[in-house]
Amino acid sequence: MRESSVQFDRKTLLGVLSVLTFGLTALTAVAGLEFLTPAIFVLGFFIVVPLVALLGDSLPIVEDETDGASGERKSAADDPVDELRSRYASGELTHEEFERRLERLLETEDIETVGEDPERTVSRERVFERE
Repeated sequence: MRESSVQFDRKTLLGVLSVLTFGLTALTAVAGLEFLTPAIFVLGFFIVVPLVALLGDSLPIVEDETDGASGERKSAADDPVDELRSRYASGELTHEEFERRLERLLETEDIETVGEDPERTVSRERVFERE
């Protein structure tokens, strides 16, 4: 059996299935196919959606959440200061380069975080002061 090349995030797939189930249920009700309406509703919301939610990782169409590459990208995107620190700790960056990049990163975050959580901004300032 050939594996599907198209893969979806589990939440996205659940959303699409829910919308399709609701749409088909409404379509059958409006089109005069009342005998199919309860069957589609039950099949979609009580069988298909819960099965995808429970067994999503084992389905070939669902993207694996524990994929190493996507997990690394998410962690690096979550906190760039931590990524910078780990690169400095591993010796990839010199002290001067680390300071320069940290300063530039904090300047760009200040511009991007206008109106963001003030507690996060304070924690970023503390990181800069520690270094």
